[in-house]
Amino acid sequence: MPTPLPTFDDVLAAAARIAPYAHVTPVLRSRTLDEFAGCSLLFKAEPLQRAGAFKFRGACNAVWALDEAEARKGVVTHSSGNHGAALALAAKTRGIPCHVVVPEGAVAAKRDSIARYGATLHACAPTIAAREATCAQVQRDTGATLIHPYTDRQVIAGQGTAALELLNAEAGIDALLTPVGGGGLVSGTAIAAAAMAPGCRVYAGEPEGAADTARSLAAGEHLIDFVPDTFCDGLRGTLGEPNFRLLQQHGVEVFTVSDADTLEAMRLLWRCLKLLVEPSSAIAFAALLQQRQRFAGQRVGIVLSGGNVDIDALPWSVA
Repeated sequence: MPTPLPTFDDVLAAAARIAPYAHVTPVLRSRTLDEFAGCSLLFKAEPLQRAGAFKFRGACNAVWALDEAEARKGVVTHSSGNHGAALALAAKTRGIPCHVVVPEGAVAAKRDSIARYGATLHACAPTIAAREATCAQVQRDTGATLIHPYTDRQVIAGQGTAALELLNAEAGIDALLTPVGGGGLVSGTAIAAAAMAPGCRVYAGEPEGAADTARSLAAGEHLIDFVPDTFCDGLRGTLGEPNFRLLQQHGVEVFTVSDADTLEAMRLLWRCLKLLVEPSSAIAFAALLQQRQRFAGQRVGIVLSGGNVDIDALPWSVA
């Protein structure tokens, strides 16, 4: 039987639960980018969230939703970086152990963040199967609770709090855009938007080299058999099953974007917002630029998901 999907009540509960620990991030504006895009842009600046990404919202909600007996045994996850760091920090706020399975080849800056926040790292091969097998073994060895990066109900609800804040702060938003990888952020965003601004459409940007979400929605079935090929290291995971159901339910549309266009959008954001934004985050803005005519004259919210960039290996330096 499918796991019950999170609801707007879960998002509201998450907002209350994480309030003592998570930042309310600012909404940034740029006249230059408005003119360039042909619409009014509202950037939710999640690179300024704790641990440098929106992922802290979901991880924090999941950690503090555990009962005391579960929490004492700790938490475990698999992550290429941002969710691992977020879970490590969230576990630290509660004083419980955290284990993170990290695939070989993960961005050094993200891997270092996980370690800095106090997690125990476990290396694995860079495949979803290897991640899940290693995670399962750590669970058996430690009794830790699995906090999945994007299919966990509490994680999805926590991610929805970014859109909740944005929609509370800014009236009359016509559309919301986020990146999509596993689907936690866009799922939570869709739940929040449906309840708070029913006329607001939700869209996502996805790398051409990891476009399982776009293919799944087009086919009407969950298709996850692919090998990712993209600079957007945070978007290489497969779309989660509950996330797929939520995207279908809320009519989310996905635009696929080339890495070249994503990197150009990243440059623009750095130059105009003066904000450190990673490729996996910039893709939402790249998707909007690709679809200028669709959003012309509208008021558009963009969730900039994170800013954990390895500054010693900037993507335009190694492309």
